[in-house]
Amino acid sequence: MKWKDRIVIVTGAGRGIGRRLAEKYAEAGATVIVAEMLETEGQAVAEAISLQGGKAKFAPCDVRAEEDLIRLMESTAEEFGRIDVLINNAGVSRFKSPYELSVEEWDDVLNTNVRSVFIASREAAKVMRLQPEGGAIVNIASTRALMSEPGSEAYAASKGAIVSISHALAVSLGPDRIRVNCISPGWIETGDYNSLRDVDHRQHPAGRVGEPGDIARACLYLTDPDNSFLTGSHLVIDGGMTRKMIYEE
Repeated sequence: MKWKDRIVIVTGAGRGIGRRLAEKYAEAGATVIVAEMLETEGQAVAEAISLQGGKAKFAPCDVRAEEDLIRLMESTAEEFGRIDVLINNAGVSRFKSPYELSVEEWDDVLNTNVRSVFIASREAAKVMRLQPEGGAIVNIASTRALMSEPGSEAYAASKGAIVSISHALAVSLGPDRIRVNCISPGWIETGDYNSLRDVDHRQHPAGRVGEPGDIARACLYLTDPDNSFLTGSHLVIDGGMTRKMIYEE
């Protein structure tokens, strides 16, 4: 019952990890704001949650637009009187050679992935700080903040920045009883899990590829109101891959 009457905002909740986050918080009893740029997908998630007996509302939002994020937080506070949890999940990638990546593409990735985290957190915190129990924020980064593939410069830079801004926000917002944590997912399969090969699973020390539910359960833990001592943390959820020494045969 701890999530009853609590308001949770998830950005990029129309698919993949974001959708599972919205579903899990609704299953736990929270009212979920499905913040999504794509109306068809966002509406579908909110409707599916409602059909399962949960509470959800679709809120159109392009996280690249400051006015959209401001409106999202203000309208949520106006309708529900509070914001308890913000999950900054929305993000894009551009895997492209640094010789070919344009400044416009670079800016789009950084604006979508990092700038939005700052603006959304700032605006949500304005509401959370007025609540006796404060609030909780989780920012979704990536193991690309720690390790790279060719052509991942913009994505890696954005995810590394998310890790850094998370601990900075934790320190800045701590006096207002607002906890800020970060998750870096590894390979989380958001498509057809059954199509994965045995080798895909075996390469992970955990013995399997990750699922969106793995991230959702971690978010529930990090934002649990009983975990008031948990802030400024960076949780890597990758089945152990960043700890595995790999040599080419």
